[in-house]
Amino acid sequence: MLRRVLPALVMGTLALTGCAAPTRSADSRVHVVAAFYPLAYAAQQVGGDRVTVETLTKPGGEPHDLELLPRQILDIQDAALVVHLSHFQPAVDAALAAHAAERSLDVAEAADLLTLTEEHDHGAGHGDAHEAGDGHDHGAVDPHFWLDPTRLAAVAEAIADRLAQADPAGATAYRANAAAFTAQLTTLDAEVETGLATCTNRDLVTGHSAFGYFAERYGFTQEPISGLSPDLEPRASDLAHVVEFVREHDVRTIYAETIASPLITQTLARETGARIAVLDTVEGISDESAAADYPGVMRANLATLRLGQDCP
Repeated sequence: MLRRVLPALVMGTLALTGCAAPTRSADSRVHVVAAFYPLAYAAQQVGGDRVTVETLTKPGGEPHDLELLPRQILDIQDAALVVHLSHFQPAVDAALAAHAAERSLDVAEAADLLTLTEEHDHGAGHGDAHEAGDGHDHGAVDPHFWLDPTRLAAVAEAIADRLAQADPAGATAYRANAAAFTAQLTTLDAEVETGLATCTNRDLVTGHSAFGYFAERYGFTQEPISGLSPDLEPRASDLAHVVEFVREHDVRTIYAETIASPLITQTLARETGARIAVLDTVEGISDESAAADYPGVMRANLATLRLGQDCP
């Protein structure tokens, strides 16, 4: 309880002080705070040497469940720009409303977020396989846009525009960096598309609903075991449905995730005879990650999927 109350007390105290937020760090670079890793990575690529970037979610942490420390609220107050995704991390939304509403960039519009219903409609066709109340968050907005590199590129462009407003002298550099980053993401997107084009199985059975954008981009259908939160415990009827789906669609690989417990996927694998492989939702980079940055982890996911989806 103290962890929840203390940040609120700090926010109230800071609000009373009326401190003006500096726009630059001690070494004169623009101070940027990002809510979680993909946003931080994009901000660093766009900002280059002109910015310092701090990430609110610790490496390997679960961003859905973030609770802010007092020093992190101070970081938000001191930032020239805070990059976040609204309705994904309630603690961040509250802190921004109190201290940095005019210095924040909500990337939701640039990312062009989808609901789970829209993802099903765009997929290969079992959008009505789940019923209302089945724990799969129908109609909820899926935050995991960064698993589609083209959407992350659109967010990078939005970051460049806001950095140019905060630091007009760096506008040319920011836009050039964003163009270079977009080119890298375009290359990555083409690699993934080509690498998965020949997969004989187009059904992705995943631990939770994190790969909807990826599936929509590359022509797969996602069948998640649980909903948008990896902590959501699936019901027995949900598990029975996924077991049936695996058997009917000849799914040979079930994907666990780096930030979630593998126990449920292990149970399903035993029940169905499928093998388990691990995908990374790229919500953070840690010692357990397959690579040191976003492109590297995405390419590691590609290699895992080529094996798991039978891609000759």
